[in-house]
Order: sequence, then structure tokens, then C-alpha cells
Amino acid sequence: MAKPVHSMIRVLDEERSRAYYARAFGLELAERIGFDGFALVYLRHPSSPFELELTVNFDRTEPYALGDGYGHLAVVVDDVDAEHARFTEAGLPATPVKDFQHQGKTLARFFFATDPDGYKIEVIQKGGRFA
Repeated sequence: MAKPVHSMIRVLDEERSRAYYARAFGLELAERIGFDGFALVYLRHPSSPFELELTVNFDRTEPYALGDGYGHLAVVVDDVDAEHARFTEAGLPATPVKDFQHQGKTLARFFFATDPDGYKIEVIQKGGRFA
């Protein structure tokens, strides 16, 4: 059986991205592996072994075009309203909280955050299928 271990995104500015993910989601540096021309930076939250891999190409000067194929990463939180308020207070980009209904019942309460490179991160209220 396959076990998911990480998701990778390409970022323009390593320090800016590391600071964002630490501030927004509490992700900590798990490992940084430097190569000639690029680095792989693995971030994770203390509560989970799953990692976000930031790929930094040193010669890249232009922002990446995200295209129409990228969806989003998702994280769960204990209190989506408190988390949304924290993002707002910290000046971190966030959409309004949405109550997503299916057949008259809440499927999820969430908002989307946007990182410095334009990637979307869905912040979901813990519960139901998102435990």
C-alpha cells in the first residue's frame, strides 16, 4: 500500500516562502538539501509526518505560471473562525469563510489562503470526513 509522504511546489524566494508557511501554518524545517542550481526544502508540522517540499531553482527570476492544473493543498484546524481571524489580523491573504453544503448539511467550513507565489491552501474546520 502506498503512503503519501509529500507534495511539491516550486517557489521563487525560499526565505519568503519558509517564513510564510511557518507563520501561516506552523510548518517547520524538516530538512534542506542543496544541489548545484537548486534546493529541496522539506517543511512539516509537528503533528504530521506529511511534508510540503519547496523546490527552489536558484537561476529562476520570474514567478512561476501556476496554470489551470494546480488545485490546492489542504489543512485542518480546530477552529476555522479563530484561524481566519488570526490570518486577517496578521495581514495574511484569506478569502471569507465559506459554509459548503451538500443535501442540506454542512460538508465543510473553510477559507482559502494564498501563499507568496500564488498557491492556494484550503483551511478546513476539523470534523466529519476532515478529522
